[in-house]
Amino acid sequence: MQLTPHQIQCIHSLIRDCGQMALKMAAEPFQVYEKGVADYVTTVDRALDAKLASGLMSLFPGDRIITEENAQSWQVFSQQSGPFWLIDPLDGTDDFIQRKQHYAVMVGLLEQHQPIAGWVGAPAFDRLYYGGKDWGLFEVVGDRAAVPLVPKEPAPPTIDDCLILLGYKDQRRFGEAIQQQIPAAKFDNIGSFGLKVLRVIGGEAGIYLYLNRRVKLWDTTGPLAMAKAAGLVCCDLAGNPLRFTPDAVKLDTLAHRQTIVVGWQSYVEPLLEPLQKAIAQVGLVD
Repeated sequence: MQLTPHQIQCIHSLIRDCGQMALKMAAEPFQVYEKGVADYVTTVDRALDAKLASGLMSLFPGDRIITEENAQSWQVFSQQSGPFWLIDPLDGTDDFIQRKQHYAVMVGLLEQHQPIAGWVGAPAFDRLYYGGKDWGLFEVVGDRAAVPLVPKEPAPPTIDDCLILLGYKDQRRFGEAIQQQIPAAKFDNIGSFGLKVLRVIGGEAGIYLYLNRRVKLWDTTGPLAMAKAAGLVCCDLAGNPLRFTPDAVKLDTLAHRQTIVVGWQSYVEPLLEPLQKAIAQVGLVD
């Protein structure tokens, strides 16, 4: 898909407006609901979800819009061929609820069941990151002009230093087993899937693991389009390419059936086998 400069600017303005809206609403009382086990949604999520969906529908009236907070929109994924715009109004809702800064407003574009473009807005830092296949990567600070975002490969892991991005739940379940296999492993985490992927792109970590298989298409499409544009390896724990076809996700939730590994080749190649052994010791949960 070829986006015009006007469309790109409109997407930027829409995401920035939603980010500023999130900041304003965060400073006021908002309601929190539990929509699943340890899965929360706020009135802020719902307001941003509606605003993003309306904005993208106006820009791309012939395309399919799938949003996290509109379960009816999920049905088109198995019925249509796309392209699909995937909306995550607040990636890292738990961090947002706890008044932390690492949440994001995200949009991803899936075409022919491949992630080809993504936008990750970080309202607390007034930054927007975007890019994708055959496009490159860019960063916007405030309302300034976009500048190239240059991927930075970190130094390879050593016997003394191996930083792994791993979510809180995965750390509790798998952290000890991973450290048994990789004694130098040190874990770090922030709330947003998208911002974690950007940390790998920027060289602040060499690899990011998501193992509990609850992550959804709106979490992954944009960030993984950017990861691929950066030259990162995007695979599952067995080393298979990540898939975005209807048979590769749970259609009732649009959650990936695969585990997710995102990293630089210099990390994925030496760490994949010990990670496989560590996870096998504990076992994955369906």
